[in-house]
Amino acid sequence: MYRIGRSTKTPCEATFADYRTAGIEVAEISLPGELYPTFDYRAAKNAARACGVELWSFHLPFVFELYDISKKELAASAVEQLSEMISRASDIGIERIVIHPSGEPIGDGERRDRMERSKQSLSRLAAHARRCGCVLAVEDLPRTCLGRNSEEIAELISVDDGLAVCFDTNHLLGDESATDFITRLGNRIITTHVSDYDFLNERHWLPGEGKLNWSAVLKALSEVGYNGVWMYELELEAPASIKRPRALYCEDFVKNAHALFEGRAPEVLGTPAPGLTAWNAVQ
Repeated sequence: MYRIGRSTKTPCEATFADYRTAGIEVAEISLPGELYPTFDYRAAKNAARACGVELWSFHLPFVFELYDISKKELAASAVEQLSEMISRASDIGIERIVIHPSGEPIGDGERRDRMERSKQSLSRLAAHARRCGCVLAVEDLPRTCLGRNSEEIAELISVDDGLAVCFDTNHLLGDESATDFITRLGNRIITTHVSDYDFLNERHWLPGEGKLNWSAVLKALSEVGYNGVWMYELELEAPASIKRPRALYCEDFVKNAHALFEGRAPEVLGTPAPGLTAWNAVQ
């Protein structure tokens, strides 16, 4: 149904060789925050090319003490630095750039000001991305972050018709369903971050380990004409929120995707750790 991808923090030949052997065709580069200033874009491109993996997208850093585009004291410098990263990613042929519209926490009293500043920053970054031949995709985010539902995402991308959406399947924590989110934003969704969760907090579990109705998600994406990739965004090692008998392999993502695409229940490897609570109960 879709080409299978996985986000990586280690975009090197060993990683891409594992991807290609398993049948993962595309990758998103999403680095630990401290690595962005010295990242070798050209080396990543060469490594991916050598293994026959396409660099589908580039995730801008979410180090919010430096790059929060919604904060008055950071927005101008963040836009300048992120623009440079967009330029460098486009130079190696990456056409989709994923961005978080804010960090957190954001209180109700400051939310409107932060929304307006994020929109101003996104407008500037979208124009720069267009000049570089890229598309900027705004990711939906959980908890108190901006973009926590389709209404906020729609407002954020309203400042430029060229802005698109990265749909993270495990970030909706309010009353809105994944299918309603997809239906509202329609063809503005150009890429995904795929993982499962328990509706209490973001978890980044393998689909089938949480509560999402994957058949409904895939049906909704098909109905809005989504033609991007199926980009897994979770680690091989289990987070503290789930227990697995072993670490994941790249082959697990491919098997999982094929089961979902064929309408079968995927193999469930993990069980949620006991005692998990909703995010608003632990703030």
